[in-house]
Amino acid sequence: MGLIDFSEFVDELAAVSGEVILPFFRTTLSAEDKSGGGPFDPVTEADRAAEIAMRRLIDRHFPEHGVVGEEFGGERPESDYVWVLDPIDGTKSFISGLPLWGTLIGLLHHGRPCFGMMSQPFTRERFSGDGVAARWRGYHGSGPPLERKLRVRSCPSLAHATIMTTHPNLLKDGALDAFRSVEALARLSRYGGDCYAYCALAAGHVDLVIESGLHAYDIAALIPIIQGAGGIVTTWSGEDASKGGAIIAAGDRRTYEEALRLLNG
Repeated sequence: MGLIDFSEFVDELAAVSGEVILPFFRTTLSAEDKSGGGPFDPVTEADRAAEIAMRRLIDRHFPEHGVVGEEFGGERPESDYVWVLDPIDGTKSFISGLPLWGTLIGLLHHGRPCFGMMSQPFTRERFSGDGVAARWRGYHGSGPPLERKLRVRSCPSLAHATIMTTHPNLLKDGALDAFRSVEALARLSRYGGDCYAYCALAAGHVDLVIESGLHAYDIAALIPIIQGAGGIVTTWSGEDASKGGAIIAAGDRRTYEEALRLLNG
């Protein structure tokens, strides 16, 4: 099956997850803390219900494919094709009533990200990519749906850069000091966004995203979008980002290399 067929199926996964999630958004939804005594790590009924809905759809259409999800772990992870799911990336924003969250749907082929989508059903936006090209689909006002190519923007140095991280408190074990060294030289820094920050980078609104402690389900779907828009995404050591860890994403290689030198001290 070709990627164009997979992209149609990813749209179906996004639609199903959105139908499950939206009735919970901006309600009196309660959240459990799954941190085990660490920093607050919420999970809601919406997270679990959306992942179950997507898993059922995958099992129905592609029973030979593997699935790795944030809420229910891995099944058949040795398969040639593996779906990597984060039903609500940005649950803290979700339970706060802020629309800076999204559903991440990634597809690995022989362990490499080959297609990804970030779906934001509340704002009715979908960011997708296959590592070669990336697209945005959404609405402006009450008109028909719009679609355009995503492209990162030029940024010659950190002095011109807008940088983002989800929250400085999530940067642990020296990572915060490293981030601060980059932030001190940047033109503007913003916090929050989770997956939305990476899509803003792919759309040419942000120049750099720096985070640490990510899981595969936090980043796998975003890699083909960023790369398809002409951006760069690696670990802080310059290696493959698909398994998570300390991640840097950039729209311009000049800014990427300047930030990488500072992050590695």
